[in-house]
Amino acid sequence: MIEMTIDSIRGGLVNSQFVVILKEKTAERYLPIWIGPSEANAIAIKLRGDTLPRPLTHDLLLSTIEALGASIAYVVVNDLKNDTFYAEIVLNANGEYLTIDSRPSDAIALAVRSGATIYVEEPVMDRAGLVMDKDSGKIISASQEEFAEDKLSEEDMKRLSVFKNFIDNLDLGDFDQRKS
Repeated sequence: MIEMTIDSIRGGLVNSQFVVILKEKTAERYLPIWIGPSEANAIAIKLRGDTLPRPLTHDLLLSTIEALGASIAYVVVNDLKNDTFYAEIVLNANGEYLTIDSRPSDAIALAVRSGATIYVEEPVMDRAGLVMDKDSGKIISASQEEFAEDKLSEEDMKRLSVFKNFIDNLDLGDFDQRKS
């Protein structure tokens, strides 16, 4: 498993699509994951340190987990099937580890609330990880050198081009929520 941090949440004003961009903690690979506007908002609120008078759904779920005597050990983006990412939330309940199926956006929203580590399985990074220019946010190449454009299959290039087109056409404006 590869430890990740949240690089940013980006969104387009025109199409209301959002992407959370995870960054490999010890390297310059990124993993963009499309998420819904409410999940983007839930993650961004916590990253900004905003407090709300009433709990959001992810706050409620974390409170419930903790009230039951468990804690979130970590979350992991563990699979990619048909352009859909899958994740798991791993709970520590009195020394017993329980794995809960989750959407990546919900797992990440819980991780930022609990301080849990975010991981991505190596095969997922190998398939969907990107190297991006830090200043422009433009994709330089896919994942590692062995996954360079000339070595990717046509199917992989089509899949990655969706992310490239989305990121290249973002109107970052006020939606660029970089973690400080």
